[in-house]
Amino acid sequence: MTHPVRVLGLAGSLRQASYNRALLRAAVELAPPEVALSVADIGAIPLYNEDVYEQGFPEPVIALREAIRRAEAVLIVTPEYNYSVPGVLKNAIDWVSRPPEQPFDGKPVAIMGASPGMFGSARAQYHLRQTLVSLNARPMSKPEVMVASAHQKFDAHGKLADETTARFVTAQLEALAAWARRVGDEKNNG
Repeated sequence: MTHPVRVLGLAGSLRQASYNRALLRAAVELAPPEVALSVADIGAIPLYNEDVYEQGFPEPVIALREAIRRAEAVLIVTPEYNYSVPGVLKNAIDWVSRPPEQPFDGKPVAIMGASPGMFGSARAQYHLRQTLVSLNARPMSKPEVMVASAHQKFDAHGKLADETTARFVTAQLEALAAWARRVGDEKNNG
């Protein structure tokens, strides 16, 4: 039997009660046996500043870079702010992607998101995909998880209460595990 795929989950929202943090918590609970999903917090990462970077990576950035490097795949759960990726998430990616050896290179990535609106963070996910492609990450195309009308899918305690959404989350995690194995095989045999 193969080991579970080590997946690192990142939430693009800092608010503890956000639908996207709740969706990431649901993903941890719904993770199938072939996925070992851990979570990293981007809240302590400072604003990107080239002057700071020239002095070396801040400790929270070092920790996140190492967590991404150790993971076999990454799951990013993003809200949508003004039709795009939240600044805190883009900031974390900008820090992590600085040379040397940026850890997204060749990394399988799945994206999901939730929104009270009708698009379920679709526009943010597409912008995030563009950023990941520029980093030579390997974003997974399907299945997509775009949770629209999130206020109707989570209960008052932030627990996912919608069975259809739960099935989509599980299906994406299963597909991410398969995608990570396929990418890993390509690296090992290529």
